[in-house]
Amino acid sequence: MYCNHCGKQIGTDAVFCQYCGVRVGPQPAPALGKRLVRSRRDRKIAGVCAGTAEYLGFDTTLVRILWLLFAVLGGTGLVAYAVGWIVIPDEPDYTAVTRTA
Repeated sequence: MYCNHCGKQIGTDAVFCQYCGVRVGPQPAPALGKRLVRSRRDRKIAGVCAGTAEYLGFDTTLVRILWLLFAVLGGTGLVAYAVGWIVIPDEPDYTAVTRTA
């Protein structure tokens, strides 16, 4: 493996270049703030209401009732839910990783 910064050959398991000190190993994932995602755990239809409730910090039942009111009273709730279903990404699927010896 070669360092992308100085071009010298380094070990394949190196995290830092021994010549210039630049990090060459896998980069840590950036710490992201809250993201609007569709919930996988508390989903009734597509997880839009549960994801919106988690993002805003509200109770899921309250958001579902408000969404239902918007759907019944004006019809905008149905359109907004459909758009949310298409636009909002699913929550990442975190699976347990088991190591073998």
